[in-house]
Amino acid sequence: MTTTPALSTTPLSTTAATDAARRVLDAVETAVVGKRQSLELVLTGLLAGGHVLLEDLPGLGKTLAARSFAQALGLPFARAQFTPDLLPADLTGAEVFDQRTGEFVFRPGPVFTGLLLADEINRTPPKTQSALLEAMQERQVSVEGTTRPLPVPFHVLATANPIEHEGTYPLPEAQLDRFLLRLSFGYPSAEQEWEVVSRRIDRRREEQTVAQVLDAEQLLALQAAVEEVHVEDAVGRYAVDLVAATRRHQNALVGASPRGTLALITCARALAVIRGRGYVVPEDVKELAHPALDHRVTVRPELWLQNATGAGVVDAVLEQVPVPVASPQPARSPS
Repeated sequence: MTTTPALSTTPLSTTAATDAARRVLDAVETAVVGKRQSLELVLTGLLAGGHVLLEDLPGLGKTLAARSFAQALGLPFARAQFTPDLLPADLTGAEVFDQRTGEFVFRPGPVFTGLLLADEINRTPPKTQSALLEAMQERQVSVEGTTRPLPVPFHVLATANPIEHEGTYPLPEAQLDRFLLRLSFGYPSAEQEWEVVSRRIDRRREEQTVAQVLDAEQLLALQAAVEEVHVEDAVGRYAVDLVAATRRHQNALVGASPRGTLALITCARALAVIRGRGYVVPEDVKELAHPALDHRVTVRPELWLQNATGAGVVDAVLEQVPVPVASPQPARSPS
């Protein structure tokens, strides 16, 4: 689910990490209008070392956001358009016979990058999705019996259309569980939409570019700073209680697994860095409960006609589980 930065990476101080994260968000906002909170959550998932699923309608900036984050973070970027005829080799690469040398040579696929945009991930069949699942979980791919590691850092931003069902393949629970967060941008307000149009008129071209703020090494240092964030026992147990409550809820067929608890805490630490703190507060956990847990809860099939959802289960447990009173901790800078 997550990758811990290399031990040789020196963490940034809390102040430096917060400044770097805010500069990344400011850069991305030059292209993506009016979505600061959603962009914060995307960056939260990346700083936590994981992958993010953007589930929303077409035309709301998902692809633009992915490309903009790659540019701002200084990561190599690749886009894979998922279609029903996409094969695993189209994603991972394949052994190709070189007639000049008389040998097979490995030609890497788009997964060998820093940030992969898996566009319309639910349009490809399970066999190809499983190839991506290995890359997401193990940070490696297996081709022709040979296992090859992926670059570090490696992140996946995937998009899915939630309302189209013809020609789509629902993501299995195991793959959904590998996404730290699932988010949606939603429609912009009238003012925000005019800002999009106004910028396009002033730009005089369709293409947008975002200034590079960090590079891969600095991103690893920023991710290492997340590992320095303090989590008080009461806050950690609050996250555990929330996740456990999803398993007991009457509408849940399957609740969130311990991986959901880890996602909740890891992302809360990353969000704390973005917000300028070296410690997690209960509000961080509450804010991330829906993005981190909704897609990990499966409701009972007989309740589908009643519009029961994972989000409804998470809403209920947020109301039921007592919120601890956490004592503030001073931001800690790594020694």
